[in-house]
Amino acid sequence: MKANRVKLLQFQGQFHFRKRSLTTALFFLSLTILISSCSDKEEESPTQTSGKLSIQFSHLINGQPVQFDTLIYTNEADNPYMINEIQYFISDVVLYKSDGSEKTIDDWEDHHYVDTDITSTFRWEVYDDIGSGIYDSISFIFGFKDEKNMSFMFVNPPERDMFWPEYLGGGYHYLKLNGKWLEPDQTIQTTPFDFHLGRGQIYYSYPDSITGFVSNEFRVSLQGSGFIVQPGITTEVTLVMNIEKWFKEPNIYDHNVYGGYIMQNQDAMEKVKENGHNVFTFLSKEINQ
Repeated sequence: MKANRVKLLQFQGQFHFRKRSLTTALFFLSLTILISSCSDKEEESPTQTSGKLSIQFSHLINGQPVQFDTLIYTNEADNPYMINEIQYFISDVVLYKSDGSEKTIDDWEDHHYVDTDITSTFRWEVYDDIGSGIYDSISFIFGFKDEKNMSFMFVNPPERDMFWPEYLGGGYHYLKLNGKWLEPDQTIQTTPFDFHLGRGQIYYSYPDSITGFVSNEFRVSLQGSGFIVQPGITTEVTLVMNIEKWFKEPNIYDHNVYGGYIMQNQDAMEKVKENGHNVFTFLSKEINQ
């Protein structure tokens, strides 16, 4: 009788132990399922707070797409001219938000090269995530800030071929706008012009004694350049170069006065720089991803 009672107690103990173990196992299993479910929901519907930006580049003369290698244009100085090619850099793009904050595009690259002979350069898919919200305006450096304009920072063409001669200050061209114009005493034979912008020189005696250099980069602040960035949406903005304005605002630029080569003429480059503030205009639209 006593032995049977002992066995009964042992059985009841084993039963309660197994019951507690089963209950504990079920509890942890339920907890694991709950955590997994929450994790899956978080992975399925993350909260997006940023979008993307795509910058396009367009080149117009008098509101129409430029026609290259054709003598059909006349500037404000009455120079008949044609455009052969345009190459330039923009850098340090800043987006200004309506709440006063700013976003500088520099997570992957802080500059972009545009070449009218290479259509792929007409689009800059910005790597940076752009915080959603309303942006009032956009600005950029035409060329490079002086401290960033270092010689030999590009080793491959086409950017490499934008080098600025070392004896003229080094670094890289901000702009090459190459074309031809018709001089007053000519009716058919055109004269090439290299409308180039980069570091200028200060001369003690021209052309041999350079005593200093002038940084000719400038910041373009675009009027009416507001846009909206929505989470998960790519906003496309277009920077339009209005080529005729290089020759007209605020300085009337005359090829007959400045000739075909201005890399060693700071007076001419200063006028190009001043005109450059008015060259670009802005367009925007949204693209659903």
